Order: sequence, then C-alpha cells, then structure tokens
Amino acid sequence: MATLIIFRHGQSVWNLENKFTGWVDVELTEKGMQEAKNAGEKLKPFKFDLAFASDLKRAQNTLTLALEVSNQPNVPTTYNKALNERMYGDLQGLDKTATAEKYGDEQVKIWRRSYDIAPPNGESLKDTASRVIPYFKAEIEPKLKEGKNIVVAAHGNSLRALIMYLENMTPQQILEFEIGTAIPRHYELDGDLKVLKAENL
Repeated sequence: MATLIIFRHGQSVWNLENKFTGWVDVELTEKGMQEAKNAGEKLKPFKFDLAFASDLKRAQNTLTLALEVSNQPNVPTTYNKALNERMYGDLQGLDKTATAEKYGDEQVKIWRRSYDIAPPNGESLKDTASRVIPYFKAEIEPKLKEGKNIVVAAHGNSLRALIMYLENMTPQQILEFEIGTAIPRHYELDGDLKVLKAENL
C-alpha cells in the first residue's frame, strides 16, 4: 500500500489580480504562503519518501513551505515542466473579467471549462492531460508500486488531469470538480495502484 498526496499551490499574485497565469512564473502572495504552511500542518501525520512539483516557482515554493512545516524539509524532490499549469496562450496575463467583456462570457467559459477546446495558442485540458499522465505513469507510478509515499504540488488544471486519471472521472465530471488552493488530496493505493481512499484533508 502507498500514500499519494497532491495539492495545488497557494494563492499567487495573479490569482489575486484575477489574471490568466498559465506558464507565467509568478510568486505566491502572503496569503498563498500561509496557505502552504496550513497544508504543511495537514501533512504532519504522513512521512514522504519523494516529492514532485512543476517547473513553476509557485508550486515549488508551496511544496517547500509545506514540507518545512511538516518537519520533513529534506524529502528528495523532482521538478518537471510536465506538471506545469495548462498553457493559456494568448490569454496569459489578461484580466479574466476584461477578457470576458471582450470575447463574451460564453466563449471564455468554453476556453476555461471545455475539455478539448484550447484558447488561442494555448492548451486545452486534454492537451495538459497528454503530458501530465504519461509523466505520472513513467516517473511516479513505479515508485508508488514500490510502496513509496509521494507528495505532488502542482496546479489546478494539471491536477484536474491527474485526478481524472486516478478517479476515472469523465471530462464533464472533472471540469466541474473544484480544486482549492493548497488543499491536500489524500489517496491510499493498493499494490496495483487501485484507489482505496480519496479525500481532501
């Protein structure tokens, strides 16, 4: 049996400013740092063998703060862009409200919430899944099968792709699944990586 815990980064500067962030490498806010520390409190009952995060500092810094608070700052950690947030293309850096006014609420909702329609020059959730899931299968699943306990810090959409895979959700189900900032989701997995338990901490 193995433990997997995944969580989204804490509030970032552009979350606060209501901007499409995607691959832009923005910092955490003070609130985001505190959210990461709160996540660390929830991780204290668990002991991790390995940690993974995206190539973006908001996820990396969230992971670092959480592991420090959970009294295990030296967990071997791997960063990889396969776990990055969905790339929002031409929308990156734009205010979400202003973008809705320009293109219409319905079009922006389609870009944000459809499974396979990408914003201009960006990625759909399907595109994001096509890099997240192969990476998870190649790099993380073998370690889980060895019984290693693993923590992953990533982003709303890269985690949606992963949760869809782990919990056998349909595209519609996952698009309606809300992922709050820095709320750990805890999985207990059997030797075949079947999910025995899935819960938010």
